[in-house]
Amino acid sequence: MNQRELLLLRERIRHSTAHVMADVVKRMYPNVKLAIGPPTEDGFYYDFLVEKPFNDEDIKNIEDKMSEVIAQDLKFEYFEYSRQEVLELNQSEPLKLEIIAEIPDEEVISTYRHGSFEDLCAGPHVGSTGKIPAFKLLNVAGAYWRGDENRPMLQRIYGTAFESAELLEQHLNRIEEAKKRDHRNLGKELDLFSIHEETGPGLIIWHPKGSIVRNLFEDFWKKEHYRRGYDLVHTPNVGRADLWRTSGHLEFFKENMFAASEMDGQEYYLKPMNCPFHIMYYKSSLRSYRDLPMRIGELGTVYRYERGGTLHGMLRVRGFTQDDAHIFCTPDQIESEINGVLDLTFQVLSAFGFEEFELNLSTRPEKAVGSDEQWELAENSLKNTLESRNLSYGIDDRGGAFYGPKIDLNITDAIGRSWQCTTVQFDFNLPERFGISYVGADGGSHRPYMVHRVIFGSLERFMAILIEHYGGAFPVWLAPIQVLIITIADRHSDYATSILDKLVGSNIRAQIDDRNERMNSKIREAQLQKIPYMFVVGDREIEVESVGVRSRTEGDLGMMTVDEVLRKMKDEIEPVVGYK
Repeated sequence: MNQRELLLLRERIRHSTAHVMADVVKRMYPNVKLAIGPPTEDGFYYDFLVEKPFNDEDIKNIEDKMSEVIAQDLKFEYFEYSRQEVLELNQSEPLKLEIIAEIPDEEVISTYRHGSFEDLCAGPHVGSTGKIPAFKLLNVAGAYWRGDENRPMLQRIYGTAFESAELLEQHLNRIEEAKKRDHRNLGKELDLFSIHEETGPGLIIWHPKGSIVRNLFEDFWKKEHYRRGYDLVHTPNVGRADLWRTSGHLEFFKENMFAASEMDGQEYYLKPMNCPFHIMYYKSSLRSYRDLPMRIGELGTVYRYERGGTLHGMLRVRGFTQDDAHIFCTPDQIESEINGVLDLTFQVLSAFGFEEFELNLSTRPEKAVGSDEQWELAENSLKNTLESRNLSYGIDDRGGAFYGPKIDLNITDAIGRSWQCTTVQFDFNLPERFGISYVGADGGSHRPYMVHRVIFGSLERFMAILIEHYGGAFPVWLAPIQVLIITIADRHSDYATSILDKLVGSNIRAQIDDRNERMNSKIREAQLQKIPYMFVVGDREIEVESVGVRSRTEGDLGMMTVDEVLRKMKDEIEPVVGYK
């Protein structure tokens, strides 16, 4: 079974399990109203309108009853209905009636039935309930109907299902490990960031320690981009309405934009994207084919209105900084530029500890802008580049945006989860809308190809991924505090200060803990803060001009001179970032 077949099997299993759950909930709580129950990437859920919230005991009872239904091996049967018939079938289900009302007249309306339970559904499903090998209900949470805070609050029961009990157990273990690594908890424990109702949901306050990490990967990002011929710019956080009208955002993206503010009789919007500003830079001068390729990059903060129910720590926010870049090039430069982007991507992501990647190519959808020639050249360029590098990739047929094909790259973290980060996206829409051009070798005017790409995606989201990937224990080069100097008594403070000065002079981030606390207590706290190195100083250390070294990963290393430890630390840092 290939990967695609496996994913389809899991989708059928999870979709079927969601139906079984709805069946059981309806039997146990007859007054419940049904909403929707789709499969997801890692499991499934079903939304219910209930009189009172479900509790843990309810979930356990539902799970037990589901096992009984599965054991009955009830056949899943497909039916089609006229609109009137399906309305009558769901006359006591107001949320289902709302869904039916939105189905186009020409679309087939279908259901799936097992036993006496029948649900509005297009499938797919397994053959019978007995074909559900292993499942587990996970938790329950509130969810607004249609994600609208003005609509009823529903109860959403989450679960998961797999093709074997062994794989289910592995997944449940990953869930437990993920809880330990939750960036929201670690962010608070390690004093990295915070979110406050007073400032607004989805708006991140980066604390000093978190800002150190952010600055490190910003600096690394900038260094690598300059090295590879990018020009970095800074652009405004707001733009006039005319800009967003030309770009099409006011027509197609307005519901995701913050409301306009008026200045000097003109409407201004917080930018949801950096792209139009980079095009403005391109248009600031007459461009020739000799100027191309132009690689324009920016760590630009953007603002998008995300519904409150979708916000999640640093992973889903309303204000975030994208590592945007736009490449303007001629047709014969495309493959070379795509190759360059992939080189940069793999180099940057591997520096942060990500070595496993999945790539996916999304092709032309049914409705698209741009000529057949443009799409064919762009898609072939992406395919050729991937294949020339012997990279395996999946194809999302017709899954591209209306304005161009793309490559998405997913990274795999320490516990096997997949995160979508890098995107390499052609854009045939904005160059046309803004009328950008270059003078070709023939003296004529030509439209450049525009490639939009991000590597991190956003700094906030990438920070969340990093925290969870490392469980907060950042490698030495990324750690906010690389060394904590621990004094045994007050009389050792002067010696500790001299060590601190030497470390800081060697570009090592260090602090002193000279509190009037027991040494073991200080060491334990440093371990909880996941500091890579601890230097213990006392009478003996002063006498031999050394420090007692404890490593987060290697334990007690004994007595060492500061120079010896510095050499060891540099050996850990330099191969990653090339710092000397």
